[in-house]
Amino acid sequence: MSGGPELCCVVTTIQEPTACMKRLDLELAKIGGRLVVVGDTKGPRNYELESAELVSIAGQDQLGFALAKLLPKAHYARKNVGYLLAVRRESACIYETDDDNAPKPGWRPRSHTTRARPVCVDGWFNVFSAFTDERIWPRGFPLHLIGEPSCRDPRDETGTRSLDSPIQQGLADVSPDVDAVWRLVLDRDFRFAIRPSVWLAPGTWCPFNSQSTWWWPPAYALMYLPSNCSFRMTDIWRSFVAQRCLWELGHGVVFHGAEVDQDRNRHDLMDDFRDEIPGYLGNARIAETLEALPLKSGAAHVGDNMLACYEALIARGDLPGEELKLVSAWLDDLAG
Repeated sequence: MSGGPELCCVVTTIQEPTACMKRLDLELAKIGGRLVVVGDTKGPRNYELESAELVSIAGQDQLGFALAKLLPKAHYARKNVGYLLAVRRESACIYETDDDNAPKPGWRPRSHTTRARPVCVDGWFNVFSAFTDERIWPRGFPLHLIGEPSCRDPRDETGTRSLDSPIQQGLADVSPDVDAVWRLVLDRDFRFAIRPSVWLAPGTWCPFNSQSTWWWPPAYALMYLPSNCSFRMTDIWRSFVAQRCLWELGHGVVFHGAEVDQDRNRHDLMDDFRDEIPGYLGNARIAETLEALPLKSGAAHVGDNMLACYEALIARGDLPGEELKLVSAWLDDLAG
């Protein structure tokens, strides 16, 4: 039984509390949850919310984590420090989000065991198609497969069942997490239909992000965000590594309908497009590389399997060799 908080939420930000974070704070206060706010070089200086603890850029170096001193500054991967702190405090569940996501009415902590409809597709599955009939796809989904009928929900009316899943992703309404192509061509306020959650069986690929994601201890090691890639790819490439390693535990990722409304921070869409080019060109091949790896089954091998995945991405040229030093520091800090 964990001696830490039942729920720890982790965000990284340079802003004072946004309206979305004030809304999240109200929900966390109801359940005794804690909010770890990982700052960066631009701030924030204060974060005066009831449930919040601000870990400044200077304070991060004092936590004793080897990774904190290796992470680049002014980078989303600083969020890794928040994960490590939540794990050190023996949090029973870690929820991660961003400062532009507001919990919807009815938002509540989720359970490791949940009801979901199994989806078993050999290859890629556009999970958004399980929650809408409109043309939309998640950030990181291979562009050349968007129109493939085999990647859409077959709607075979399979019933839900109780499933264990240590990684669960909630979708976002209003401004879903899509790529720059969708925003440049089709952008509008968007809301998903209320439909049953889905569980992707091992062997079924779909990217997930860091916007409203629930993690439980069997998957904590897989939270690591790589540093030596673009901001728009760090959580997506992490999701591919995490899924591949999760399969060796006999688990798949669960996707829930929208549980937050995103009031999206300002973005330059052409900058987003530029940062997503490595994914447009490489995501499908990354998945093929990871799927071909001879990983080992069982909880004892999660760290070694994750390390093998990053070694493969380095060998492929997707990440530089220096990423391995950070992955090793992450695993050492977890073992610490």
